[in-house]
Amino acid sequence: MNIWISIVIAGIINYLTRLGSVLLIKPEKLNESTKKILGYVPSAVFPAIIFPAVFLNETNTIVDIKDPKIIGFVVAVITGYLSKNVLTTIIAGLISYWVIIFFI
Repeated sequence: MNIWISIVIAGIINYLTRLGSVLLIKPEKLNESTKKILGYVPSAVFPAIIFPAVFLNETNTIVDIKDPKIIGFVVAVITGYLSKNVLTTIIAGLISYWVIIFFI
């Protein structure tokens, strides 16, 4: 039972810290350079989340170039560049990954 109490408390603290930043920071009070810098934050965080999942395996070593994750990633990057559509990019990457896993 103690683990569940710890999880709930951690969730509440996480929620309150995020809520506090949303409620306390007023966008109209930020100068333009700060707004511009904060606009890049999701773009900077996204690769830090995605690249380890794609390029590392369970033992934290770099995967082979023939790994289905790499091929799906390459298909998604090319699709994203050509289509400029997030949904199309995600679907193309997932479908190519699934085809390689299930049929090859």
